[in-house]
Amino acid sequence: MASNIKRILVSQPQPATGKSPYYDIAEKYGVEVVFRPFIKVEPVNAKDYRQQRVNILEHTAVIFTAKTAIDHFFRLAEELRVQIPETMKYFCVTEAIAVYLQKYIVYRKRKIFFPASGKMEDLMTPIVKHNKETYLVPVSDVHKEDLTRLLDEKKINYTKTIMYRTVSNDFQPDEDFNYDVLLFFSPSGISSLIKNFPNFEQDKIAIGTFGPTTAKAAKDAGLKLDIEAPNPEAPSMAAALENYLKSVQKKGKK
Repeated sequence: MASNIKRILVSQPQPATGKSPYYDIAEKYGVEVVFRPFIKVEPVNAKDYRQQRVNILEHTAVIFTAKTAIDHFFRLAEELRVQIPETMKYFCVTEAIAVYLQKYIVYRKRKIFFPASGKMEDLMTPIVKHNKETYLVPVSDVHKEDLTRLLDEKKINYTKTIMYRTVSNDFQPDEDFNYDVLLFFSPSGISSLIKNFPNFEQDKIAIGTFGPTTAKAAKDAGLKLDIEAPNPEAPSMAAALENYLKSVQKKGKK
């Protein structure tokens, strides 16, 4: 066992496949890993969406930054009784997001674009090449401005539209909150922690964050960070967690 660490909360949904590096870590270090998101996604319904006065069919291309955005784009289209034309082009940040489109459309490479690198900056190459398109950008009410900043720089004609909301996944009064390590992946997760536990005292609880914006939100909330990912030794949160458990284990043996 990694010293006195017994329970670790990973603030993400439980993996559907039953495979995860966190399970391997749990077995290797004799710890319990609990998957419990601090945030959840709620749909914007058709009535609320109409108030944005955004007409999907006035756009000839859509930019997707997440699989969630795809789900809500096609859900809303159905609720609004909008028939998405076969001529619609799709621009996705990663190949995985592009492939996910197969859930809703016939996958044709001539109308689906994504960068091999999976980087937002590289997605701009095909977007600029198709700069005559009118782009729709479905997002959550809580989102990063990286994409819109790049679109503005390249003077791309686009409309940003909120199709879903990121809200706190509140803890119930009888829900156990006895953890030695808390892992966060977004600033919204930090906000949810403070909302659920306004008198939260970190004490000996180790806190880990993924990405600079999440780390900043944690520090702004007065939290001390024990794990920060990605870093040169750990490209993922799971790798950073394992490195932390190794270091705790070494200290425990001294």
